[in-house]
Amino acid sequence: MLGNITTLFDTAMEHLISAADANRNFSVVLREVREGASYVVTNYGKPVARIVPAGRNAAITSTARELLLRRLATQDVSDVGRWSRDELYEDEA
Repeated sequence: MLGNITTLFDTAMEHLISAADANRNFSVVLREVREGASYVVTNYGKPVARIVPAGRNAAITSTARELLLRRLATQDVSDVGRWSRDELYEDEA
């Protein structure tokens, strides 16, 4: 692991690394990302970018979709009656 600061986001460990350190050690960062590590790149102490394994976003999206559909399946359907598109954007002024 590069640097000395780590932080916990949800269940995945992400390492903080300065832009300068990421630049100097880019091949090491890429190797660790390939092995599953994630980095938050900072510039003057503020997060500016995230380097994560390429397939991770697809897995997160798939999991989020599955959780949403499960939750929606447990909710009752609300009958709000018929409405027109114009009514949705009607001003209340």
